[in-house]
Amino acid sequence: MMHDRVSTGIRGIDDVVDGLRLGDNVVWQVDEIGQYGRLAARFAGQAKRDGRKLIYVRFGSHEPLFAPDSDTVIIELRADRGFERFAASVHRLIEREGRRAFYVFDCLTDLLADWHSDLMIGNFFRVTCPYLYELETVAYFAIIRNAHTFATIAGIRETTQVLIDVYRAGGSDYIHPLKAWNRYTPVMFFPHRIDGDEAVSITSSAEAAELFAAVARGEDRLDYWNVMFAQAKEALDAPAGQQERVKMRLLKMLAGREARLLKLCGRYFALADVLRVAERQIGSGFIGGKSVGMLLARRILEAAGGDRFAPRLEPHDSWYIGSDVFYTYIVHNGWWKLFMRQKTKEGYFRCAAELREKLLTGRFPDNIRERFMRMLEHYGQSPIIVRSSSLLEDQYGNAFAGKYESVFCVNRGTPEERYEAFEQAVRTVYASAMNEDALVYRQIRGLAGEDEQMALLVQRVSGDEHGDGYFPHAAGVGHSTNLYVWEEGIDMNAGMLRLVFGLGTRAVDRTEGDYARIVCLDNPKRQPPMHAGDRRKYMQHEVDLLSFREGALVSRDADVVLAGGIKADRSLIAAPDDEAAARMRELGLTDRPAPYIVDFRGLLERTDFPSFMREMLAQLAAVYEYPVDIEFTVNFTPDGAYRVNLLQCRPLQTRGLGRPVELPEPSDDCFFASRGGFMGGNVRLPIDHVVFVRPDRYLALPEQGKYAVARLIGRINKALKGRQTMLIGPGRWGTTTPSLGVPVHFAELCHMTVLCEVAPEESGIAPELSYGSHFFLDLVEAGIFYTALMPGEPDVIWHPERVLAQPNMLIELVPDAVPFEGVVHVARTDGMEIFADIGSQRVVCR
Repeated sequence: MMHDRVSTGIRGIDDVVDGLRLGDNVVWQVDEIGQYGRLAARFAGQAKRDGRKLIYVRFGSHEPLFAPDSDTVIIELRADRGFERFAASVHRLIEREGRRAFYVFDCLTDLLADWHSDLMIGNFFRVTCPYLYELETVAYFAIIRNAHTFATIAGIRETTQVLIDVYRAGGSDYIHPLKAWNRYTPVMFFPHRIDGDEAVSITSSAEAAELFAAVARGEDRLDYWNVMFAQAKEALDAPAGQQERVKMRLLKMLAGREARLLKLCGRYFALADVLRVAERQIGSGFIGGKSVGMLLARRILEAAGGDRFAPRLEPHDSWYIGSDVFYTYIVHNGWWKLFMRQKTKEGYFRCAAELREKLLTGRFPDNIRERFMRMLEHYGQSPIIVRSSSLLEDQYGNAFAGKYESVFCVNRGTPEERYEAFEQAVRTVYASAMNEDALVYRQIRGLAGEDEQMALLVQRVSGDEHGDGYFPHAAGVGHSTNLYVWEEGIDMNAGMLRLVFGLGTRAVDRTEGDYARIVCLDNPKRQPPMHAGDRRKYMQHEVDLLSFREGALVSRDADVVLAGGIKADRSLIAAPDDEAAARMRELGLTDRPAPYIVDFRGLLERTDFPSFMREMLAQLAAVYEYPVDIEFTVNFTPDGAYRVNLLQCRPLQTRGLGRPVELPEPSDDCFFASRGGFMGGNVRLPIDHVVFVRPDRYLALPEQGKYAVARLIGRINKALKGRQTMLIGPGRWGTTTPSLGVPVHFAELCHMTVLCEVAPEESGIAPELSYGSHFFLDLVEAGIFYTALMPGEPDVIWHPERVLAQPNMLIELVPDAVPFEGVVHVARTDGMEIFADIGSQRVVCR
C-alpha cells in the first residue's frame, strides 16, 4: 500500500489527522446531513482539482450532497431491492472502477428505511470497506449520531481507517477524531473547532467540558428492527386503519416480496399474529417461504374453517431464524468475496463447492449464539428439526421440494452437546443452498440471479417417546389435486395423501423396497392396481424414527416398532398379517414379533380422517386459488381421537389431465405399450431421441461402473437440452442404491421429455410409482411425463429392438464415452410418438 497523502479539502483537518491515505475509508458521525454535505463537498472539490476520478454513490432519501457536474460520476442504486443486491452492485462498481478511484456515499443511516436493520448496515460496511482499501481508494461515508446500536458503531470503528465525530454547537462546527489508523499527531484526538480552513484545537478543559455538555450522548439502543416491532405493539390499541397500516409494513419486513402470498397474509393475519411471530424470531430479515406457508395455512383453517379444523389441529411451537443471520454468518467468517464470485456466471458452479465446505465450518457471532442458546432452553430436551425456509421456497411455481436440507436434532446430552449439534444442523442447512441440485433447479427456473436468502424454521418434532424411539403415529403429504389417476372413476379434485407410519421422511423421499400408503380421498378404500399376492410386498416395511440411544434418525422394522407399544390403538395403523403369521409358525419362527400390514385401514375406515383431510385441502386450495401441497403428522390419543399437525403448505405445480387423446392400437411395430403406471395426464408427444440404458448390460456392471453411467446420463442430458427426448432404463431412476436402478441426480435428467422405468424380467428390480414424493414433484414442475413398464405382465408390449436397431449416437454426443457404448444406446427416432389416455389408462409409444 502506497501512503500518498490525500487532502480532505480542509487544510486544518488535514493537519489534525496528518492527511488521508490511499486506502482510507472515512466515516463522519454527524447530527444532521448538512454537516456531512459540507465536508463531502470540500472533499469532492479537492479531488477534482487534484485530477482524481470521483464517484458519487446515490441511494439516500436526503438531498444530494453536492451539485453534479461533468467531472463527477453519479451512480444511483436502489436499496429497496435488499442487502444482497445492493452490496453486490457496490462490489461490482468498485471492481469496475478499479484502483485509486475516490468515492462519496450517501448517508448509511438512510439504509434503515429499506433494510430495517442496524445489523445489515454493519454487514454492508464490513464487506465493502476492505475491498475499497485493497484497491487504494478513498471513500467518504456518514452515519447519524444516536441512530444506531453501539455494536454497529463498534463494528464500523473496527473496520474503517478513519472515524470522526462532527458536532454543531454555539453556531460553530467541531470535529473530534476517534480513530486515525496508522498515523499520529500531538493534537489528533482533541476536539477541534473548524474556523474557515483552519482547525483550532480545544485543549482547555473548561472549553472541552462546555462543548461536550452541549452534545447529546444517547444511550445504547435496540437494533432498528427491534425498535420498529416495539413501536408496533403500541398500535394494538389504535384504530383499525392504523393497525392495518402497521401490520402491512411489518409483513413486508417478515414475509417477503411475493405479491400473492403477501396479499393472503394481509387478509388472514392480524397485527397481534405478526407480533407473535416476531417474538419468536432470531435476528432480522425475512422468515422465508416455508415458515410463511405453514403460518398462513394455519390461520386460513382457523379463520375460514370455523370449528371444523381448529379443534383437530395440534399447536405448533416454532422459532424463526431470520434471513439476515445467513448473510451475517457469511460476513462474520470473511466469505463475502467468495459469495460474490459464486454469484457470477463463471463461478456459479465452480465456487459453490468451496463455499459449501466453508459454510459447514464457520463460527456465529456471540450475540447470535446467545439467542440460539435461549431458544434451545425453551425446547429443553425435546427433539427439534431445523428446516430450510429460503426466500424462494414454497412460492407459486417454485416449490424447491427436497432441494435444501432439513436436519433432525435428537437434542439429548449436556447443554454444550445439544448446542453444538444444533449449530451444526444450522450450518448443514446453510450449506445445502450450494447443493448442485438446488443450483441447477434455480438455473432451470431462471432464478440463478435472484437473492436466495436462507432463513430457517425450527420446530419441535411432532410425536412422542416410544421406548428408545421418538416419532408421530403417522405422517405424510397431501395434494388437493390428485394427479395420479389410475382408473376412470377417480375424482382428481378430491385430493390424495401419501401416508406413512412414523416420521414423514418416508413420505417425501423415494425409499428402497418400501411403499407409502396412497389414499384417494374420494374413496379411501381404493388402492393402486396390484396383484393380490403383492399386498405385503407393496407396503411399508420400515419406520423412520429418532433413536435416543444412537442420537440420530434411524430406520426400524415396522413389526418390531408395533410390537413395542405405541400408546395408541394399533389397529388404526396396521392389521395383523395372518398369512405371514401362519408361515412363521410353520417355520418355527416363534421368537419374532407378530407380522403386520401397515395399511391405515382403521384410520381410513373407522374415523372421519379422510373427510377431514379432504375438506382441509379443499379449503386451502380455495383460498390460495391454486392447488396445494401439504406436509403433516397425525398423533392419536389413547381413546382413538386424532390430531393433525400441519407442518407445511405450498402451491402445487400441476399440469392437469389435458384433453382426451385418441390412442393408436398397440401393434408389433410399437416400441412399447402398457396399461396404467403413468403420471402426467393425457398426452401426445413427439420423441426425437431415446436414451436407453440396456438393463442386462447395466446390471452386469460393477458398482463403480453404475455410478459412471449415472454421470454419463448427466452429460447426455446437457447435450440433448431442448430436444424431445425419452430416457428409459432399469428399475428406479434417482435411486441411492445402484443395484436397484441408475443413481442419477435430478439435475442429470432435468431436460428429458419422458422418463421411463423398466422392470427387467427375472431381475428382481422394479420401478416405484412414488407419487407425492419430492422426486415426483420435480417431474411435475419440470413437465416430464413418467411411465413404468413391467415386461411379461398382461397388456404390456415391449420391443426394445425398435430403438436398438437404430445407430448409436452416444459417441457423437459424448466422445469419451466409448467404454459404455454397449450399455447406453442413444437413438434418433424422428417420427416416434408417445400417447397416453387417462380414461382408458393406456399408454402407447410407436
